[in-house]
Amino acid sequence: MSIKEKSKVKLQWTVEKFVAKNSKEIQEKNLKPFEVIRGKPHNCLLHEGITLLMYHIAGVGSSGNKWDNSNARIGVGNDGTAPADTQTGLLGASKAFKGMNSGYPQKNGDHDLVFQADFVSGEAEFAWNEETVVNAADDTGANLCRQNTSLGTKPSGQTWRLTGTITWT
Repeated sequence: MSIKEKSKVKLQWTVEKFVAKNSKEIQEKNLKPFEVIRGKPHNCLLHEGITLLMYHIAGVGSSGNKWDNSNARIGVGNDGTAPADTQTGLLGASKAFKGMNSGYPQKNGDHDLVFQADFVSGEAEFAWNEETVVNAADDTGANLCRQNTSLGTKPSGQTWRLTGTITWT
C-alpha cells in the first residue's frame, strides 16, 4: 500500500497605503491606511529558494543566508510577466528592496510565515506589479518566491506597507 501526502503552499500579498512620509509618522499619529489591497493567493515558490530552504532544514549543501530579520528583504518591481518556479528574482526594469520591519519575519499560527516591510516616501515610486522575498540586499540572493500582484503606482509622500504571508499545509 502506498500513501501519498502532498504539501501545499499559498502566498498572499497585502499592501496597506498610508499618507505618511515614513513608518515613524504612521506610529506617532496612529494613522490608518487609506487603502488596503489583498492580492489573489498564489503558489509560486522558486527553485533557488526551495533548494536553499531544504539545505537549511537538513544542514547540508549551501551555506546561504537565512530569510531572517537581518537578511530578508521584500522586493517589488514593475514587470507583469507571470511567475514561474525557474525564475531567479524580479524581472522589472524598476526594482526596490526593503529590509524587514522590526519583529519580522514572524510565525503566525502553525503554518504561516509572515514578512513585512515599509516602503517610505522616496522609495519604490513606480508601478508595483511583482513581489519577492529574498535573503540578500537585492535579488542576487536566493528568492523564496515571486508573484505578480498589481498593487498600484506608489507616489511620493506615501508609505506603503507590504506584507507577504506564506502558508504551508
